[in-house]
Amino acid sequence: MPPFFYDKKTKMKLKSNTLSVKNFFGIILVLFISVLISDKVQNQSEVFYLSLWLGISFGIVLQRSRFCFYCLSRDFIEKRNAKGLLGIITSLVVGTLGYHIVFGAFLIEPIFPQLPPNAHISPVSFVLILGSFSFGFGMAIAGSCISAQLFRLGEGLVSSLFAFVGIIIGFILAFRIWNYFYLNIIYDAPVVWFPHHFGYTGSVVLQLTLMSVFAILLFKFHKKQKKEEISFWWKIKWPTYVGGILVGIIGMVAFFRITPLGVTAEIGNISRNTAEYFNIMPLRLEGFDTLRGCITVVKNVFWTNNGLFIFGLVLGSFAAAVFSEDFKIQIPSVHEVKNSFIGGLFMGFGSMIALGCTVGNLLSGIMAASLSGWIFLIFCALGLYLGWIIKNKIRAN
Repeated sequence: MPPFFYDKKTKMKLKSNTLSVKNFFGIILVLFISVLISDKVQNQSEVFYLSLWLGISFGIVLQRSRFCFYCLSRDFIEKRNAKGLLGIITSLVVGTLGYHIVFGAFLIEPIFPQLPPNAHISPVSFVLILGSFSFGFGMAIAGSCISAQLFRLGEGLVSSLFAFVGIIIGFILAFRIWNYFYLNIIYDAPVVWFPHHFGYTGSVVLQLTLMSVFAILLFKFHKKQKKEEISFWWKIKWPTYVGGILVGIIGMVAFFRITPLGVTAEIGNISRNTAEYFNIMPLRLEGFDTLRGCITVVKNVFWTNNGLFIFGLVLGSFAAAVFSEDFKIQIPSVHEVKNSFIGGLFMGFGSMIALGCTVGNLLSGIMAASLSGWIFLIFCALGLYLGWIIKNKIRAN
């Protein structure tokens, strides 16, 4: 009988079995791939390689802490388990403080209309509301947001591939109507950055106050959950607040050294190239490249900061999943394929017109003290809830 030791913090009896070589296969493979990529990008900007490792770190954190916006929201809706959403708030608190420190290095005084470089501060309009709602609805139908689709792909979830087909088509559909939205709605929409109105100190106070209100409400409705019994220590999930702290730190480092966190810029780039290949891309996207957000810039596919970041995300998730024995090739049913594809359509369309997803708009937007990030949060949550209701009604029938 294997020996046990007792974890006082989690109050669980854990087998002290040692790890086998197979647990380290993913780590070894990722290190090998990173060396190959290092040789490929050695003559280019050093931030390329940093992007890869920030992605790997992000993927590990998402996989081990199950940092999935839809999954954590569903836990609260169905079980009144608020720990996951409180973890998201933790990431926003850490990121907000980190971003405001970085702001001072870019702009000593937040004088209108100057904005910190690259920060995801988007125009506030009906288009943002529509995109946010569409994205939330889509991730409820697909079962996870875009970043979670990426880390679950690293775990062997095949249905994520169908979600990305839908996401790319959703992007292309949004490209087709972008010019109407921009010329009629977005063009003169306000860009609201809190430090312009309240200064850096007032912005921090406002942000932390809003987050505290959300946290108090979550604590009020939270119900104590049953302890999960896990035999092996390496299979234990990280608390979501730990994931939140690490996400906030990664977000601050990414903003300071490269660009804010986001996962849709490279997907948009792939979508743009695909649309051009089939000759269905508009000749130009009015005003698109002048806006702030996790947007696509026409470049070679993959060899971009965001391309390496999301590739690293999948690699990091894969390494963590193999290490913790979570990796398993999961073949989807026809129903799952349909949900993934339809949900992907809504997510792709929504993230394109909203200029980002739950990572690039919600996380990076709110951390940057942008009103657009908070608008995305509210209407994405409403779309998610509607999608959850419809999905459950269809399942019941």
